[in-house]
Amino acid sequence: MNKCAAIATACVLALTGSTASADAPPPISPAKTMSAAGMVDIRSLVPDIAENIHYAGSDNFTGAPVPGYRAAKCFLLKPAAEALARVEHTLRKQHMRLKIWDCYRPARAVAAFVRWAHNGDLRTKAAHYPNVNKGKLLGEYIAPVSGHSRGATVDLTLMRCNAHDRHCKPLDMGTHFDLFDPRAHTDSTRVTASQRANRQVLLHAMAAQGFENYPAEWWHYTLAMHPQPTVLYDVPVQ
Repeated sequence: MNKCAAIATACVLALTGSTASADAPPPISPAKTMSAAGMVDIRSLVPDIAENIHYAGSDNFTGAPVPGYRAAKCFLLKPAAEALARVEHTLRKQHMRLKIWDCYRPARAVAAFVRWAHNGDLRTKAAHYPNVNKGKLLGEYIAPVSGHSRGATVDLTLMRCNAHDRHCKPLDMGTHFDLFDPRAHTDSTRVTASQRANRQVLLHAMAAQGFENYPAEWWHYTLAMHPQPTVLYDVPVQ
């Protein structure tokens, strides 16, 4: 997720591709397949990369599989996938690996997040937004238009492996994925010094290949591409 002050109506405009106003969100690409969208499965470049695509199952802040995720896969625009593969290969030389939680996100999934933000379901409050009123999530933590839908953004963490590059375990980052709380800010002082240091290891590894962190979420990175992607995609992940 990422912070956005846009109102929920923007999501409707995004899904219809409306450009009636200068303030309208980016248009939806007409691409119907990943190939047409220029996206590749990260496992075509790193077959054994670790993944736990939360939105394909129920272990996420909505408490249910998210529309648009028909498979637990990570797709990215080819330049972003290639850059992420370089991060992984560099980390492996240091007995570390990435673990991916989300990559390209269909626009229909973002629309589902908006609908969830308006309903009365509080089942995941304790785990994902214990200190925030659900009514404050939209616009503060849930963006009606997500950069993930452009295909160059990834949510992930870092694992450390033993000397034989086996038994890899996630580093302690201070919070879990999709915690809507100031503790999730990359430079938060509400976590320990060692947890902040672990976040910095991930930050520097990603930055070395051109990824920029979203400061409110230590796990959220976007590749600085030239030109930067502008259209949104709505091809289902399958």
